[in-house]
Amino acid sequence: MSERPERWTQATVYPDMWADPADDPRNSEGPAPDGEAATLEDCLTNYRHTLRMKCEGLDAEQLARRSVPPSTMSLLGLVRHLAEVERDWHNWIRADEPLPKLYGPRDADFDGALADPALVEAAWRDLEREQAALDAELAAHLDLGERLGKQRLSVRELQVHRIEEYARHCGHADLLRECVDGRVGQ
Repeated sequence: MSERPERWTQATVYPDMWADPADDPRNSEGPAPDGEAATLEDCLTNYRHTLRMKCEGLDAEQLARRSVPPSTMSLLGLVRHLAEVERDWHNWIRADEPLPKLYGPRDADFDGALADPALVEAAWRDLEREQAALDAELAAHLDLGERLGKQRLSVRELQVHRIEEYARHCGHADLLRECVDGRVGQ
């Protein structure tokens, strides 16, 4: 990409934000959630919304664009990667045989993120399915200290790790999106 896009924001109330408060699904006018489990879930949900927001309004070519060469990272690659890691996390706590990789060997999630609308749709379906599967599994384990799987990972540790992964990749998404079309905001 030889030409730099001009920086811009859609927000009008707070120009350093991604969207105006009334349009931001992460914005809650009510009280914060009560309890540790609800707080962790709320934080994870907000990062999931952030990833979606950073990808909204882009076509397949823009989502697949590798904005910082020689990196293979793209917004579409991040969506695929997070679907893959949701499945990996589910495998960590499964008692039976692990589910196979979604996209193949290491880095296939990023390497296979091509500018194809069908791949974009499939990536979002994969992510939603893997999120729902792990969320459903964890809903049966209300004790955050309960240890699951062969590694005896606590539910708390898994939830914090999920938040950490989404937070890190939402930071990448900020930079990738700015490189794609110049849109900024936290």
